[in-house]
Amino acid sequence: MRIKEMMRQEKVKPWLLQARFGIEKESQRVDLEGHLAKTDHPDKLGNRSFHPYIQTDFSETQLELITPVSDSAEEVLATLTAVHDVAQRSMPENEMMWPLSMPPALPEKEEDIVIAKLERHEDVLYRRFLAREYGKRKQMVSGIHFNFEYGMDLVRELFQVQDEYKCTEAFKTELYMKIARNFLRYRWLLTYLFGATPISEEGYFVDEERPNEPVRSIRTSPFGYVNKPDVQVSYASLDQYSEDLAENVAQGRLSEEKEFYAPIRMRGGKKVADLFHTGIRYVELRNIDLNPFERIGINQEAVEFIHLFMLYLLWTDEKAPADEWVETGNKINDEVSLEHPNHQTAYIEEGRRMFAEMQEMAEELDLPVDDQITNYQEWLEKPELTLAARLLKADEAEGQSVLGKQLGREYYDIAYAHPYQLAGFAEMELSTQNMLFDAIQMGLEFDVMDRSDQFVFLKHGDHKEYVKNGNMTSKDTYISPLLMENKTVTKMVLDQAGFRVPLGETFTSIEKARRAYPRYAQQAFVIKPKSTNYGLGITIFKEGASLEDYIAGLKIAFKEDDSVLIEEFMEGTEYRFFVIDHQVKAVLLRIPANVVGDGEKTIRQLVEEKNQDPLRGTHHRSPLELIQLGDLEKLMLKEQGFTINSVPEAGQQVFLRENSNISTGGDSIDITDEMHESYKEIAIAAVEALGAEISGIDLIIPDKDKPYEDKMDYGIIEANFNPAMHMHIYPYAGKGRRLTLEVLHLLFPELNK
Repeated sequence: MRIKEMMRQEKVKPWLLQARFGIEKESQRVDLEGHLAKTDHPDKLGNRSFHPYIQTDFSETQLELITPVSDSAEEVLATLTAVHDVAQRSMPENEMMWPLSMPPALPEKEEDIVIAKLERHEDVLYRRFLAREYGKRKQMVSGIHFNFEYGMDLVRELFQVQDEYKCTEAFKTELYMKIARNFLRYRWLLTYLFGATPISEEGYFVDEERPNEPVRSIRTSPFGYVNKPDVQVSYASLDQYSEDLAENVAQGRLSEEKEFYAPIRMRGGKKVADLFHTGIRYVELRNIDLNPFERIGINQEAVEFIHLFMLYLLWTDEKAPADEWVETGNKINDEVSLEHPNHQTAYIEEGRRMFAEMQEMAEELDLPVDDQITNYQEWLEKPELTLAARLLKADEAEGQSVLGKQLGREYYDIAYAHPYQLAGFAEMELSTQNMLFDAIQMGLEFDVMDRSDQFVFLKHGDHKEYVKNGNMTSKDTYISPLLMENKTVTKMVLDQAGFRVPLGETFTSIEKARRAYPRYAQQAFVIKPKSTNYGLGITIFKEGASLEDYIAGLKIAFKEDDSVLIEEFMEGTEYRFFVIDHQVKAVLLRIPANVVGDGEKTIRQLVEEKNQDPLRGTHHRSPLELIQLGDLEKLMLKEQGFTINSVPEAGQQVFLRENSNISTGGDSIDITDEMHESYKEIAIAAVEALGAEISGIDLIIPDKDKPYEDKMDYGIIEANFNPAMHMHIYPYAGKGRRLTLEVLHLLFPELNK
């Protein structure tokens, strides 16, 4: 095939960088001192045999983290980061993931290395066979398996500009077989750049031949976990590849196809024979060591370079018959893997030629990849920049095991630094992040369809669900959220159902509301937007208000909506009841935004100081929100005789808001267990009256310890169709309530069994 000519076609060029990625990352579980863990696979992760993202590999201590397929380097790494943190925070708190490909010191007795305790007996038997055939120690090494697929549009356009193949599947097969041969020929460059197993730890080699350490990569060398020399397979064609594998199995050199530990595998079916029907869908690259200097073992630069490398393998021609071409590459890779990390490779000239050809390819095809080439080109010229050399330098200073422990602890601390966030998706709304964490931990398949709109797809078997903003689901009818969004209609429905709600009026202009001022001037009242959530635009006047302040409150409310409510203020304490599936799962006391004086600092300074709390952030990315000093807060201060430059007395509590919403800087206190059941029953009944499955309903209760007797014991001031969950999960004080799990169990009741 004239691939270069095909890739140069104008209709092909727009699709050249289209690709799909998947990563499988292995890691050993160790204790915080760097010793191999002695515990079983974490119970919190459920059945590892069927978990889509977190499984065990050969041993009980070896995690395998698997990403779903992604269309970009950014997305696959974001997902790997998320899965990585879920795995870490699902392990016992005294365990971490070992950041090196080379395992830590292994037990003196091989029987102390525990084979994975899998559910399927045949899987256990297979691992026992591997232990007998290769020994347990070699299989304790970890690495990255990189799954790569050329974009479907790219393959289609390439197919359409050629006339040699009449069938797309046959074309794809030949395309990927060429890639496999070129990969085997040139993979030494990835070994040079990303090899990171320069020395072994105690117990890895015992009474057997070992390399002259240090080297670039023990794992990808003949001393790594490789098949025996008599296992030979041709890559000349898929037919020959399949026949040779079958022959190796028939002759007993392999127990089954999956025992063939090639640096590259063709994927598309469960067995190679399936590829004749499905075609080769993607390839699995298996010669990449963990990058110990990256928390998840690989970074975006490496992913993007591998992508470029795979395009180069498509671009460059084979220069020898297939088997000879592959055998040459195997020989070179073995040599490069065993070179000293600080020495220039013996194949530097070929490396220079490859980088020059990559540059030429990028220029001819208008690919924006200059940095990817020049950065790694420098690594070729300066071997001390490679991962193996950097690891060796650290080893010479303090020992590889010490470095592994230090890096492991560093990454462990990062994973726990913000436990309320899900790394990789930290820019999303916090309740959605927590729901994604739980979904991954439970083994639900997921796809973040729209990050900015918080839209998530979840799947368990054939059961599919769509979730927006953490708890907007198929369980609620279309009308319920619309009803709760309109505060006037909400009050009417609840009033008609016999619940006590505040009396009030709706206004569509400041002028109309201004004429109503005499009716409210001398009583306690509330001004709030008709349809907004999160406590935005609400002003509370407990002792009436001057006309000036009344107008100011109206302006604040009209900024949020074109209709405004003015209603009576109900005396008592406000509580948020979270109702789901006809049950109250959390009750929260919310204290309005406030500061406590020290007799020295101004209110502005006290706010700035309180906002330094790491639990405070913005846009629902943290359990607590930053306290603001806007018009509404200044109005509240004015009513108390303060300005932002006032200095409160020591111990004096100054409130900056009347409304107690966490989204406006309030503090959250869980009182679920203290709340009397009679008020929980009112909350449940009110949500049922609104026809909702999930709602945050706000009750004013003068005395929560006094059982409900008549309507004066409570009032319902608001119902929320998309109630925030993070403030219940991580309250300022009291017990956290994992409401995201409640949502997932509502959506997937089969998981409750």
